[in-house]
Amino acid sequence: MKRVTSRRNPLVARYRSVAHGEVADLLLLDGTHLIAEALAAGIRLCQVVVTAEALGRRAVRELAARLDERHVETLIAAQPVMDAISPVRSSSGIVAIGKRPVCDEQRMFAGAAPLVLITAEVQDPGNLGAIVRVAEAAGASGVVAAGSGADPFGWKALRGSMGSAFRLPLASTPHADQAVAHARRHACRIVVTLPQGGRSVFDVDLRSAVAVLIGGEGAGLQPALIEGADERVTIPMARPVESLNAAVTAALIVYEASRQRAR
Repeated sequence: MKRVTSRRNPLVARYRSVAHGEVADLLLLDGTHLIAEALAAGIRLCQVVVTAEALGRRAVRELAARLDERHVETLIAAQPVMDAISPVRSSSGIVAIGKRPVCDEQRMFAGAAPLVLITAEVQDPGNLGAIVRVAEAAGASGVVAAGSGADPFGWKALRGSMGSAFRLPLASTPHADQAVAHARRHACRIVVTLPQGGRSVFDVDLRSAVAVLIGGEGAGLQPALIEGADERVTIPMARPVESLNAAVTAALIVYEASRQRAR
């Protein structure tokens, strides 16, 4: 394996650019779990960098052997180099660059009753990653990240999704109304979530084709999106609680939909 010992190596700038989302078709993976999940999902890995210390761990050695079988270029970096290329405060010792997956739109809207989550301006990448994770766990058919919120394939969101972003159809669009219009073309009812004033989510039929809008932190959904929806839902909350985290909201709704569809 080739060794990289200088922080001035062009490789450092390349990894930083990918971590900052400056390279449109690439993503950065930090840690054995994410890299292994990407490998299992068929994500094309372009390059992996690992420290000699990390190779002393069995899990990393086994992963390195699998990467070698797939002919993925692997470099050994000195610890200062790893500290420079890894965006994580305490690096796991292994980082990779891979190709962003292309959304399988046909699979997202497949079947008679797709269940799609549309996140509108969700800014926190950890929240967005958690939404993707719970969407897959509850059997949703896809997630659309709309607006100028977090990048679903940014390194923080990927850590939050823990590999779900590689398996679940996941798309991005500049505007939530575009995502809504697209869902309507696939015969989805549009359901918006409100902290107050909507019907209880437990009283709303979520068994048909549906796209659920989850508003971002703070401002929530734009009035035009709320007014144009087919259904407005609220999660019942005991006082004095007035709102829930976006990922918690998404979890409760997709699991309620899953419960209804299992009957």
